[in-house]
Amino acid sequence: MFLLSEYETFWIFLPISSLIPILAFLISRALAPISEGPEKLTSYESGIEAMGDAWIQFRIRYYMFALVFVVFDVETVFLYPWAMSFDILGIYTFIEALIFVLIPIVGSVYAWRRGALEWS
Repeated sequence: MFLLSEYETFWIFLPISSLIPILAFLISRALAPISEGPEKLTSYESGIEAMGDAWIQFRIRYYMFALVFVVFDVETVFLYPWAMSFDILGIYTFIEALIFVLIPIVGSVYAWRRGALEWS
């Protein structure tokens, strides 16, 4: 049969954790001041009046650098727990982590050789 005793904590916290953000949005919508006008609709950046069109095309290179940063950042997050328990995991896990590290390195070397990471 269904093991309710093992999942009762989950079923208690599921509706609570679902209702908290919904209530937060509803309360902020009810209490927030509503003031629409010409000043509210203007662009604002660092206290300086915006000049020109806001729809500028960015070069793809900015996104390439951001993606490389995210890949290595996420990889670091996944390597931290492995490093904390390195002494009890053994050589098999070391080889898996080595492969895990080598895949993004090979990918970034490939992108570097193809010129995807050049600014000019």
